[in-house]
Amino acid sequence: MSTSTQVIEKSTTSTVRKPAPRYRVLLHNDDFNSMEYVVQTLMKTVAGMTQPQAVNIMMEAHTNGTALVITCTLEHAEFYCETLKNHGLTSTIEPDE
Repeated sequence: MSTSTQVIEKSTTSTVRKPAPRYRVLLHNDDFNSMEYVVQTLMKTVAGMTQPQAVNIMMEAHTNGTALVITCTLEHAEFYCETLKNHGLTSTIEPDE
């Protein structure tokens, strides 16, 4: 019975939770990785990313110098950024304003 009491207490005293701050994972253009390799690495790193999405990100980085890979929580952003770096790509994280 104590668990049901705790649930009731929690729901009556709970405050509105702010969503976790989000971070942008950026891919930077480089002159040494092939376009195909970058596309394959993006698809392997970000679960569910399609080839057309990866091609668009790669082309944006190639054309503009940087491209947004994904916006997510800090923990996930750090994982994606490190994984991309481990595959020889240049990646950074910035807060999503």
